Amino acid sequence: MFNALRKPFKRLGLAALPLLALGAQAEVQAQDWQPTRPVEFIAPANPGGGWDTLVRTAGMVIQTEKLAPQNFAAINVPGGGGAVAWAQIARDAKNDHKLFATSPPIILVPLAGTSRFSHKDFTPIAKLNTDYAIILVRKDSPYQDINDLFAAMKANPGLSVGGGSAAGSMDHIAIAGAAAEAGLEARNVNYIAFSGGGEAMVSLMGNHVEAVISGAGESAGQLEGGELRALAVSSPERLGGVLAGVPTFKEQGVDYTFDIWRGVMGPKNMSPEARAYYEDLFSRMVQTDAWKQASEQLGWIDAYQDGEAFGAFLDTQLDQFSTILGDLGLLRR
Repeated sequence: MFNALRKPFKRLGLAALPLLALGAQAEVQAQDWQPTRPVEFIAPANPGGGWDTLVRTAGMVIQTEKLAPQNFAAINVPGGGGAVAWAQIARDAKNDHKLFATSPPIILVPLAGTSRFSHKDFTPIAKLNTDYAIILVRKDSPYQDINDLFAAMKANPGLSVGGGSAAGSMDHIAIAGAAAEAGLEARNVNYIAFSGGGEAMVSLMGNHVEAVISGAGESAGQLEGGELRALAVSSPERLGGVLAGVPTFKEQGVDYTFDIWRGVMGPKNMSPEARAYYEDLFSRMVQTDAWKQASEQLGWIDAYQDGEAFGAFLDTQLDQFSTILGDLGLLRR
């Protein structure tokens, strides 16, 4: 029943020709507008998670490469798995100086009934990259591989796995899907939601949860510190860098992959000129060496889409995740 999770989501709009055509069109339109004050670049969670990492990395590249006349100021607005930030942004629907990082929760949280705002209430700017889910435990954990953890979860349904997104959202779906593929009852996974990946890591280190599910890229630093171990990553094949030693679910007999895309959106009623400006900006940003180097260090995989293709992709995600949440008994919308 988790076919939508077993295969990485298809990448749309990656051909060079459409990208160049969009760039030429956006460049002409973007000449009519540029930011006149710092741009509020919102991460809808506490520091330390995937949204926060994306916002700060993109802001740094834009500044160091001098791609914009104004800074992109990282602002953390945690709460509700993103819902608090989305409500704030929705109230400021005409603000041309506000953007936010987004990923699957923009689809999942509204479907689970914990936000009245969905992706249709905002303006898609660009899909930037994709990442994968990773399962982390403390270095002294008794679980040596993912099957050890799943066996313990089956024997003790109260065993908790933490994540930085709301119940019914990305991290919950990722661990529930993997558990179901391993033969557990997905509805019985004891998922503990935290307000961001950073808080989930603190809870793990404090021995409050047995494991954490997180984005692979944002976990690289913690693994380098040596206090945590990774049991499995949801990529089709092993990743590189510090994550090269982490086995995939599939290597361990669990036929499962899960793709965590990330992108940028803006308020619903931003001006066409501002939208064209930001689309052009991010299309140029992803081509810089600085962005490519940062992405390699973080384990991010390029998945660029312009605003139009990103919007179509989001509609496809809505159909996929509606089915998945229905299977889990978590569909509320």
